[in-house]
Amino acid sequence: MRAAAPVERDGPRINDMIRVREVQLIDAEGENRGVIQTRDAVQMAVEAGLDLVEVAPNAVPPVCKIMDYGKFKFQEQKKAAEARRNQKTVEVKEIKLRPGIDDHDYDTKMKAMKRFFEEGDKVKVTLRFRGREMAHMDLGVRVLDRVKSDTVNIAKVEQESRLEGRQMIMVLAPK
Repeated sequence: MRAAAPVERDGPRINDMIRVREVQLIDAEGENRGVIQTRDAVQMAVEAGLDLVEVAPNAVPPVCKIMDYGKFKFQEQKKAAEARRNQKTVEVKEIKLRPGIDDHDYDTKMKAMKRFFEEGDKVKVTLRFRGREMAHMDLGVRVLDRVKSDTVNIAKVEQESRLEGRQMIMVLAPK
């Protein structure tokens, strides 16, 4: 019979939850006190009015620090919130073209694509064929090649152009 696995807590172990005999202790001033018995380290933390917090549980012996656990937890939450705020989610924007697109319309679409790349988003270029345009696929291929050559300095082709039903699709990502 195997004993039940201990319940995992979120965050580091503190005070009496530290179940090892000896720990590497760092006191409240940041001084390394060396290897000390865990019960003595907990006693020192209680005398200082602080907590003994396990900061490196995988070290041998585990590294523990005397600090205010509430303040430590608050700092960790602030770091996590800052990391989430700085994280950029990449969106896929879509630009729709036609095989017989006029130069001015093409330039307008290219301006929008450049703005998307500057914002760090990917662009899905969709070229739709209608009716008898399917007989002139070469026009569509030329338009997509022109898009590829015009964006070669600011974007890389993530997915080459391919035909899906009545439309050709190509995905570009910012460099």
